[in-house]
Amino acid sequence: MGQRKPGLFARLGGQGDKVFLVDPTDIPFVFKIIPRRDQPRITALRRDSSGAWDARIAGTLAALLGMIHGAADGDALFFSRDIVIEGDTEAVLALRNALDDAELDLVAEMAAMFGVRGEGVERIARSLVPAASRLTGLTLTRWDRS
Repeated sequence: MGQRKPGLFARLGGQGDKVFLVDPTDIPFVFKIIPRRDQPRITALRRDSSGAWDARIAGTLAALLGMIHGAADGDALFFSRDIVIEGDTEAVLALRNALDDAELDLVAEMAAMFGVRGEGVERIARSLVPAASRLTGLTLTRWDRS
């Protein structure tokens, strides 16, 4: 993701060395994100083994995916208490702005991990996403506003 979207980490500026914990409260693990420009890392961990963090963003998987894919407004989720923010709120705001600007699509990002086979993987995944989204109620790809 860092190679495909280098602006994502550059946009964080001084907040890029912070440790973010993204905590989908309805699944048994969390994601620890260290978005350093030179060596960004995302690690899935057991919730009780998450260690220290600077900022934590917690909410249901549906709320978090909806926010990443542009189907849900982060401010509305925060004020309705569908997501909870703890720790360095300035860092969270920087991360949110960087993610909004990057217009991430997790299907495309995961398919890219397959290298030259990624295009075929993405085509197959995109054919399955509508049914999977209906079955799970999750926004599994970038939301199309048109």
